[in-house]
Amino acid sequence: MTATTQTATTQGAESAARTYEVRTYGCQMNVHDSERLSGLLEDAGYVRAAEGDTPDVVVFNTCAVRENADNRLYGNLGHLRPIKMARKGMQIAVGGCLAQKDQGEIVRRAPWVDVVFGTHNIGSLPVLLERARIAEEAQVEIKESLETFPSTLPSRRESAYAAWVAISVGCNNTCTFCIVPSLRGKEKDRRPGDILNEVRTLVDQGVLEITLLGQNVNTYGVEFGDRLAFGKLLRACGDIEGLERVRFTSPHPAAFTDDVIAAMAETPNVMHQLHMPLQSGSARILKAMRRSYRSERYLGIIERVRAAMPDAAISTDIIVGFPGETEEDFQQTLDVVRRSRFANAFTFQYSIRPGTPAATMEDQVPKEVVQERYERLVALQEEISWEENKKQVGRTLEVLVAEGEGRKDDATRRLSGRAADNRLVHLAGEAAADARPGDMVTVEVTYAAPHHLVADKVLSVRRTRAGDAWEARQAAPQRGNAVSLGMPPIGRPAPLPAEPSACSAV
Repeated sequence: MTATTQTATTQGAESAARTYEVRTYGCQMNVHDSERLSGLLEDAGYVRAAEGDTPDVVVFNTCAVRENADNRLYGNLGHLRPIKMARKGMQIAVGGCLAQKDQGEIVRRAPWVDVVFGTHNIGSLPVLLERARIAEEAQVEIKESLETFPSTLPSRRESAYAAWVAISVGCNNTCTFCIVPSLRGKEKDRRPGDILNEVRTLVDQGVLEITLLGQNVNTYGVEFGDRLAFGKLLRACGDIEGLERVRFTSPHPAAFTDDVIAAMAETPNVMHQLHMPLQSGSARILKAMRRSYRSERYLGIIERVRAAMPDAAISTDIIVGFPGETEEDFQQTLDVVRRSRFANAFTFQYSIRPGTPAATMEDQVPKEVVQERYERLVALQEEISWEENKKQVGRTLEVLVAEGEGRKDDATRRLSGRAADNRLVHLAGEAAADARPGDMVTVEVTYAAPHHLVADKVLSVRRTRAGDAWEARQAAPQRGNAVSLGMPPIGRPAPLPAEPSACSAV
């Protein structure tokens, strides 16, 4: 699990304002929430702390899905305790999934925490901080149902050229390895008009790419009686002038319908890229996971996607060593991986998550067996990814230049970005030197590695409104540098290392 510190400098009259820092753990939904938390605090008069400075308020937006999430949180809280004791007026707040799960346990174990809030009431943070300051005692407020849809709250986005747009929150599935439904609640859908209005507003601000976000985007619309609503939403995004790229995450194979495939294929700005969790290739294990599909259905979806979009890049999530998994079960997973030819896969060793049905299942697989199977799966997928990337050599691609995508970009003085199919591309040619994050660069791929492409031949640079927006941000008072946020590279609102998508939820 990766944490990030969000920081910024302040000048003039702002220097007297209380400063804040948000540390984000987990999935895209948490990052989306953290942008809202930052927006709420700034709307309340806080400013982001200068890099290296001790903030007046530290907010932890936590995850309960990652292994050892609680140990890492309490370790970080312990590190902050002496700092808080030495700094009068400093406050610490803990929100997110772990807060929703542990509730009052957090202040019992870390009594120096001032505020605990859950996934359903992130809009309460500024009020809770003020209450804690006045009352001089911890404020714990956990709601059991959604108070305000996060997308209606103020936001401070990290990217000038790409953005998350939540279409729903919560999940109606009951996967035995996942605690998300009990922490995020039942699925709640936004109305299509509200979503499209948000997208139009983002495009007016310079955004070129949006990622539609939900725990299970395929079931979007069921709440208001339209089972075809997600495909219609994709097509409606195609009518928004200036919106160049549309992505989505994550779909559930059991709910994936052919109208969505048609919308992807027929809507020019919907990218031919699909992240669809597999989790296992074994029918027996999928049943134990309560995943209501089998490998035949999964492979059938992939076949239809590729028939409609031969250039589609498909990625997935896979769990190795689920309770009861035998060597035969694992071989069935390897078989699906070979047949699917994934561009990449986010692979995980099963570990017990307290509060999930799988945690108490018999036949937990020994750690050494899980490790050995995991290494075989990673080796197979690495081979497939490399073979699929080699097919890109010689192709001409349009790359959306990003900020900080390549970890070695500063040292190598290169630019990096994402192709339409979401492959990472490093731009090595000097002709791209004038491109800005948010600009589009047409390149010829000259080299392929398992996890990225290199394009030494830059054919053209197209300056965009998104690049202008990025440049305007740089000219404004410096507000800090965004760094990695611990998620998978699905969509491009921020440069992210590989971890499971959407809480590995679907």
